[in-house]
This record gives sequence, structure tokens and C-alpha cells, in this order.
Amino acid sequence: MNMAQAKRVLETALLTAGQPLSMRDLRVLFDDEIGADTLRQLLQDLQLDWTHKGLELTLVASGWRFQSRPELRHHLDRLHPEKPPKYTRAVLETLAIIAYRQPVTRGDMEDIRGVTIGSQIIKQLEDRGWVEVIGHRETVGRPSLFATTRQFLDDLGLGSLDQLPLLSKVDAQVPALSGLIDEAPAQATLSLDDALALLPMPVSSPADPPEVAMPEQALSEVVEASSASPSFTPQAGQVPDALPGHEN
Repeated sequence: MNMAQAKRVLETALLTAGQPLSMRDLRVLFDDEIGADTLRQLLQDLQLDWTHKGLELTLVASGWRFQSRPELRHHLDRLHPEKPPKYTRAVLETLAIIAYRQPVTRGDMEDIRGVTIGSQIIKQLEDRGWVEVIGHRETVGRPSLFATTRQFLDDLGLGSLDQLPLLSKVDAQVPALSGLIDEAPAQATLSLDDALALLPMPVSSPADPPEVAMPEQALSEVVEASSASPSFTPQAGQVPDALPGHEN
């Protein structure tokens, strides 16, 4: 199989996949006849091919996917006029603590927030697929340790936790994460640049921030948009009206 044909197969698979495709998935696609380095080059070529199109090829935590560009979202939202679910301040603050301080126990979260965290708050985040138990702390009672999931990163359009906004204050963690969620429709597209532009302070390393109560404004801007009308992510059988040429 020549590279032009391989790129065409790769493009078609990515456009019709119902979820991001990992490098392992892509190697299976070619029965391991094409190595990882060649696949990466083909993916880079596809990204260039789609530079001026309404879709972009993006790497998220689970793998590679095509998704609509953030600047087109206000048009696509007209096809999905339903309102996204709203998250309470308590939910947003809890999510921010888990995202920036993971792994944490419920006791850790309560110490930081200064109030009791109800089971329904954790359940709401677990039901959304953003939070999960990854183990237990070896102390009295062996409390559960909570962390964010790969789905959380995928929904925000992030490849790893390293891409969360780096903030100088814990106070800004909730507003920052909220901004990401507001800008990231469900299943797709976070415009990290746009989210960072919304932040009220310069970004810097949050290395070991002081444990202070966090306002909800920062995180709520990230969360509400991830549940907003989704950016177009092609599903099986769905392809855009126009495809770029398949040049070598």
C-alpha cells in the first residue's frame, strides 16, 4: 500500500469513527504493516490537509479524532438549541479540587472547601464520567482516592492533565476550569487558547498552592460548555460535504 492510499484509509477511518482512535487502533487498521513513525507523519499530513476546513484533526487523551473548529460553534449551536445542564458552585469547586490536586479523598476536598461534600456531588461527577475512584489511601478507614478520567480530558479536548491552565493561585482554579468546560462542547473541542484568554490573571506553575477556599467562577466557565450543544464530531456513516484532496 502506498502512502497516498494509506492516508486515504486513515482519513476515512478517523472521519467515520464514533470515538477517538488510539495509535494501537490505527496500527490494527493497517494490520501492523505501517509503523508508528509513519502513522504520525500521515496524521501530521492530514492535519495540514484540513487546515482551512471546518473540521480539524486533534489529539485528545483517548486518541485522534476529527472535530469541528471552535470558531464555528455559534453556528452549529443553532442545530442544538437545548440548554446545557447547569452545575452548582459546590460541584464546580469539587471538580476543580480533584482536577488540580488529584488523587484526593473526600476528606481532602472538605478540608480545602471548608464544608461537607455530599455524596450526590461526587455521584454527579461520576455519572458525567469525569471522576472515578482510583484506589484507597492507606490510613484509618481506607478512604477512596478520586481522580479525573480520560473522558474528562476528551470532553475538554485535552491530551493530558499537563494541558490544564497553570495558575498562580488556587483561587483561580475554579474559574479556569469553568472556562474550559464552557468552551468545550460535549465530546469535543476545547479551545485552550480561548479559555486561557478568559482567565483573570497570568498563568504560571501551580506547583503547591496554598489550601484556600476556591470561588466557583473559574471552574464553571469550563464545565457548562462541555455539556453545551456538541461541536460536530463525525460518526459512523457521517462525513462532511466536502473533503480535501488526497495529495501525496
